[in-house]
Amino acid sequence: MTSSKTYPSQVFTSLKELLGMERISQFFSLIARKQKVKSILGGRHQSKLRGRGLDFEEVRHYVKGDDIRNIDWKITARTKETHTRVFSEEKEKPALIVVDQSKSMFFGSQIRTKSVVAAELAAATAFKVLKQGDRVGGVVFADNGIDIIQPKRDRRNILRFLEKVVNRNHELADSNPANIDYSLKEVAMKTRNIVTHDYLVVLISDFQRYSPEVTRFISQIAQHNDVVLIKVYDPLERDIPKTKFVAGDQDTQVSVDGKSKKIRDNFQSGFDSDYQAFQAQMKKHRIPLFSINTVEPLEEQLKEVFKVRKR
Repeated sequence: MTSSKTYPSQVFTSLKELLGMERISQFFSLIARKQKVKSILGGRHQSKLRGRGLDFEEVRHYVKGDDIRNIDWKITARTKETHTRVFSEEKEKPALIVVDQSKSMFFGSQIRTKSVVAAELAAATAFKVLKQGDRVGGVVFADNGIDIIQPKRDRRNILRFLEKVVNRNHELADSNPANIDYSLKEVAMKTRNIVTHDYLVVLISDFQRYSPEVTRFISQIAQHNDVVLIKVYDPLERDIPKTKFVAGDQDTQVSVDGKSKKIRDNFQSGFDSDYQAFQAQMKKHRIPLFSINTVEPLEEQLKEVFKVRKR
């Protein structure tokens, strides 16, 4: 591709690099029943049954209608009250990974661009879902269009999804920013047409320009599905350097005096308040949101977010 001749290699990703993300899928879990109640994914990926299930969950007082085969006779004898064992049955949880490859993602100040990190997260998530035995598909949205891969329980389906991600990632070199609000509305509507009930929807973006209408679409999807939002950001979007510099894009350039503590503080507080406001808004709909930066190793950040210790 022509883009590789004019940009450093770290600006773009490749299919080989995304396939390598399978190794870090061990550092997090997307099944809510394996998470603590107050964890990032304390969601609805389980159903309590009165009959025999896959995993023991708790012992509680016997309720009329419970399967008598699950009565815990030891606790019943000790407490003189009938107790029954409750099990969890893991339902099928097809996943749809929605990944942003639009122009705002084509930025990185040190190591990788946001678009590359988003692609890596999409790949790691896809492999994790497949290892859990569920169907996985994806939606890739960019300035030049939207690609949809229907969920399947097939490794080749992941390959098709990642190929679409790579293609859209390399298009960023020559793409022009589209109307992001319109694109996101279209993505939200297409996503709602795919996910019906009991899906896991993972949305990966920088969440810079989400309109209230798009937020409403996300909350509507979350009514019958588990939704997880991952914000990808670059440290320079929050902490500007302590020097005077010129920042800009293809159309506009501005001079920034990073030596001013007031400017640095306002820049940082603006980023933090926007993120916290969005996080609080999503919390009202029980939608977890966490952030990943473009500088630190992805596997270390995922281990920190999910608190999963390597065995």
